[in-house]
Amino acid sequence: MDQGTDKNKNKNAEQGDDEGASPQDEEKSKRAGSAKQSKTAALQIHEERVLAPATPVPAGARFKGYRDFVVQGLLIKAHNIRYRLESWRTPDGSWLTGQLPVSVQGHHFDPQLRSYVLHQHHHCHVTQPLLVEQLRQWGVDISAGQMDALLSAGKEPFHAEKDDILVAGLQVGRAITVDDSGARHQGKNGYVLHIGNELFGWFGSTASKSRINFLEQLHAGAITTRVNEVALDYMQAQGLSAQVREQLAQTPEQMPSQSCRPLQDWHEHLARLNITAERHVRMATEGALLGSLLHKGFNPDLAIVSDGARQFAVGLHALCWIHAERLIHKLIPINEAQRQSQERVRGQLWDLYADLKAYKRQPEPGNVAPLQARFDALFTQSTGYYTLDDLLGRLHRRKSELLLVLKRPDIALHTNGSETDIRDYVKKRKVSGGTRSDLGRQCRDTFASLKKTCRKLGVSFWLYLLDRVSLNPSHYTQVTHR
Repeated sequence: MDQGTDKNKNKNAEQGDDEGASPQDEEKSKRAGSAKQSKTAALQIHEERVLAPATPVPAGARFKGYRDFVVQGLLIKAHNIRYRLESWRTPDGSWLTGQLPVSVQGHHFDPQLRSYVLHQHHHCHVTQPLLVEQLRQWGVDISAGQMDALLSAGKEPFHAEKDDILVAGLQVGRAITVDDSGARHQGKNGYVLHIGNELFGWFGSTASKSRINFLEQLHAGAITTRVNEVALDYMQAQGLSAQVREQLAQTPEQMPSQSCRPLQDWHEHLARLNITAERHVRMATEGALLGSLLHKGFNPDLAIVSDGARQFAVGLHALCWIHAERLIHKLIPINEAQRQSQERVRGQLWDLYADLKAYKRQPEPGNVAPLQARFDALFTQSTGYYTLDDLLGRLHRRKSELLLVLKRPDIALHTNGSETDIRDYVKKRKVSGGTRSDLGRQCRDTFASLKKTCRKLGVSFWLYLLDRVSLNPSHYTQVTHR
């Protein structure tokens, strides 16, 4: 007998040893997803058809019930309704007229069709021309202009709800992850910012990705500025001169420093104070935006986890470990010794990362000092590979950001959540290209935010759209109790 046969025999013998295993052990040995269950028991049945045998039933046969066979399907066809509003003239000369349902007032397309268009375009990334072609093939009389209106006009309630998502997410969450990506608009380069955590995802597109822009986005609505203690402390930490800070703190009574003012008024205020140097304007504006944020109720203990981009380094900031390791991975060694040093350091980093993950799951105060010591040993070592040593030194200077998890085990060690969320936005960009109107860009951000938030909360995006478009509370019950 050859060795292969012996191996098979031994393998079969090992499998045979399990014959006396308990049912619980057998259940555990099954692969995930192999459990059998009725796939149609919970389905809603919309129609029943009784089918008799093809051959005649002989005399004396006894009926024994039915053997059910369920077939799932969709009804895809145009369904046009003509509402005939009764008009009555009363004896006193006044008129009584029937009223349209709220869901179709001002619309010549019903809520299902309008919801379908939004779902296909924003959830399935179907382009407008394809949607028009598809609906026409199904017998719907619709033009390209009407399609554009269905996708962008009258979406103010959705935009408001999108802003509410960010406000609620920042108030409820203890930490967020942030990331940005390219988003061309009107033929020019632009950027889209993602803010989120396990409860929500939010997108905002702008022309720049500066810290001022990031702070503006965090306002989620009206952007205001406020010079208070928080703002002045920030300006001082950024190196703004004492003279300029005193000017901002000693504002005339007719425009007190403690009042919130719109961003445009803020720039005019700086000009009146003769604060015009670009660096001074930038630091003062950043501080005033931050001061207004905290005055509005922004959580000062909210941790912001980013990939290391400096525009996100505001407040309690943490650095993504995956991006930190990526910097080491991207180094190109020129000899074997450098390659070995690089691999050794990467291995040490991943070992430390694994232990930090374990600390997150079960924080023990006694483990903090050893983890800090290992961090110092890793990022202050001398490998002889100058470029690697320089990079390790730069990462060591960001120790407080990389080890914030030791103080806040509730935060993420990486920005994978933001990168995953923004990937869907990038896919949409690749299918449809850049946006051409400000309204189109706003709608793309809004529905991307609503879609991601629905998914994270376990809410059907289709039922959500149907609820909001139809203005029917019965749909809301389905959405929230899915």
